[in-house]
Amino acid sequence: MRVLILFYSLYGHVYRMAEAVAEGVREVPGAEAILRRVPETLPAEVIRKMGAAEYQEAFAHVPVCSIDELGEADAILFGTPTRFGNMAGQMRQFLDATGKLWASGALAGKVGSVFTSSATQHGGQESTILSFHITLLHHGMVIVGLPYAFEGQSRLDEITGCSPYGASTIAGNGPATRLPSENECAGARFQGRYVATIAHRLSG
Repeated sequence: MRVLILFYSLYGHVYRMAEAVAEGVREVPGAEAILRRVPETLPAEVIRKMGAAEYQEAFAHVPVCSIDELGEADAILFGTPTRFGNMAGQMRQFLDATGKLWASGALAGKVGSVFTSSATQHGGQESTILSFHITLLHHGMVIVGLPYAFEGQSRLDEITGCSPYGASTIAGNGPATRLPSENECAGARFQGRYVATIAHRLSG
């Protein structure tokens, strides 16, 4: 069973969450976690001026995803930072090129799930995931979130991301100001495991 984890990351926060998602997927017998990234659209000079170049080296080894790989997966987890309460433009551009998959119904019936990051506590994490779901519904995907069975999202003893819509992290502003906490990574692992489990049941 192929579980695709497709992400966009600028400073590496979403990449770290994607790695945690992959760990959770691998806990399910027979599940293969496939990590892919969407193409970068920012010029290298802009990335350098933003102070992101050195952080992108950490995931430069992850292959860029092809459109066809989405159709080959049994489940897909999408990871994106927030951009004014929506997915990043890089992810939007990639998804806008999936028309042939929509026309053929290639993603219909597959599990789809979303995780994200934002600079602040209230930086659009929930609206980003919920608005992302619209695209998945147009593809006919079966949406899976992060249930309250993951008790870490109900914690009051620390500031943390994660909601019933999906795992998330609070990144702060600029390069690597705050890495995903253990609780946020635990939420990502839970989501990966949960998605893989449901995909296995559906494929059966």
